[in-house]
Amino acid sequence: MLNGKSALVTGASRGIGKAIALELAKQGANVAVNYAGSEAKAQAVVEEIEQLGGKAFKIQANVASESDVKDMIKQVISKFGTLDILVNNAGITKDNLLMRMKEEEFDQVINTNLKGVFLCTKAVTRQMMKQKSGKIINVSSIVGVSGNPGQANYVAAKAGVIGLTKSTAKELASRNIFVNAVAPGFIATEMTDVLTDEQRADMLAMIPLGKLGQAEDVAKVVRFLASEDSNYMTGQTLHIDGGMVMS
Repeated sequence: MLNGKSALVTGASRGIGKAIALELAKQGANVAVNYAGSEAKAQAVVEEIEQLGGKAFKIQANVASESDVKDMIKQVISKFGTLDILVNNAGITKDNLLMRMKEEEFDQVINTNLKGVFLCTKAVTRQMMKQKSGKIINVSSIVGVSGNPGQANYVAAKAGVIGLTKSTAKELASRNIFVNAVAPGFIATEMTDVLTDEQRADMLAMIPLGKLGQAEDVAKVVRFLASEDSNYMTGQTLHIDGGMVMS
């Protein structure tokens, strides 16, 4: 499905980003595994892709830094020759109630989760325009649609990602560059592993399908958006949330 394509997945050393990197590699894509601080975990993802018979390499970069992003894109193109798929997945959380949230907690989340998407998208656009094709998939969140107490910074960033997706989709459509987003709901991660039984029950009560999603559930939708099967879609946000938010 993606044979001969080259992909960059930001925040790919663990969780949803790791699952996306592995899924794209299974479909034949060469994958650049971006990480910020978890080099050992990024290397493990690279080795797992290589065991599948794919090509991959790890690359450290802070997506909130324009110089880091430019260097990263340059290295990916130098290594693979092309850059066909960008998955903007890197993100952080600094949760707190609005009245207690520090300015730096707000700025840090906006810089990584929203500005990072802007910087990476801007940096790949020239190459994709030269290639006259490209797929950009942004990882938002269902809370960017519904809101969530204690996450004003995170929700603002993820809602911004949806708006950014629509604007860039309109700007780049004539260049044959497709820009879409996914909005995961409650996905089983290291964070959900530590929930109490009561917290888990409350969470499940909000999900019509009655279960947490898996990182692979998100990765399969991203794979669809990265493929030619989605060639009549751009500017869309697909919810992967077990039916939590229906619109």
